Amino acid sequence: MARKRERNKGETPKLDMTAMIDVVFQLLIFFVVTLKQEDILSKLTAARPAASTDEETKTKDPNLITVVVAPDGFLLNGRPMRLPELDRNIERFAGYSKTAMVVIKCTKDSPHAFLVQALDICNKHGMTNLSIFTL
Repeated sequence: MARKRERNKGETPKLDMTAMIDVVFQLLIFFVVTLKQEDILSKLTAARPAASTDEETKTKDPNLITVVVAPDGFLLNGRPMRLPELDRNIERFAGYSKTAMVVIKCTKDSPHAFLVQALDICNKHGMTNLSIFTL
């Protein structure tokens, strides 16, 4: 004669997650420790474009704003200026047209912080049509 199994009417069994969490953290630590820094840096390239060897053609376009990032400051359309002056002039240009092309040219020995400051100023005033070159 077959016996019918009684169902347990008590508490439902609980799954212990402690062991699974321990394994996940051990795997995470393993991958962090074995990952080479060169692998990370090779995926995060933010190099500037290579310098052009061709002679530039000088064309005057009213919708073209040229900012040269030099080691000692900035040149805006050929005029030397400091950061506050650059800010005021870009604000003035943005008042005319926010779609004007802004060409930012970096010299080889210019600090990266100057490039970031010029980009921040353009972003602050809504100038989004940007190109970056290396001289």
